[in-house]
Amino acid sequence: MSVIKVASRYAKSLLDLAKERKELDAVLKDIQAFREMIENRDLLLLTKSPIVSTDKKQSIFDEIFKGKFNQLTTSFFDIILRKARESYLPEIAHEFIRQYNTLKGISKVKVITATEISDQEIEAIRSKLIKSDVTDDSIEFEKEVDPSIIGGLIIKIGDKLYDASVQRKLNEFRKEFTENEYVKAF
Repeated sequence: MSVIKVASRYAKSLLDLAKERKELDAVLKDIQAFREMIENRDLLLLTKSPIVSTDKKQSIFDEIFKGKFNQLTTSFFDIILRKARESYLPEIAHEFIRQYNTLKGISKVKVITATEISDQEIEAIRSKLIKSDVTDDSIEFEKEVDPSIIGGLIIKIGDKLYDASVQRKLNEFRKEFTENEYVKAF
């Protein structure tokens, strides 16, 4: 079974159970904290390692998470470890957050600009996106500065990309001039 299917099924199970127990926000907070922690290379390698025994991983997880995370979240981690699916935990966490956002009608939008963008400009983008029905009414923005795009902006919404950067326009002109037989003759 593919990683995406496994992650999706476990994330859906956790989401449904948390919703049923009315602990959805607490579990979300735990999973978000776990995603930040899993960026630590040592913890990531621990979850992916086939050499470290499940018992050892279980004791490490207990030491790290018991008492700090919701009981449902730690029980979920226990089940994942018993089933030897811990290598999927980063993907499960990502999928859980994605499914939570879908459930709550939250769209994640990444805005890439050449320079820092103001809050007023973000609000203008928000209002245009809501009017266009491309996103849900609730939008969470992630801002990134990338000077290589020279100017303009790039907006990523899920798997959609709106590229209005100067760099893209220059690349289009470059391609047009290199493919244009008439211009090559000069």
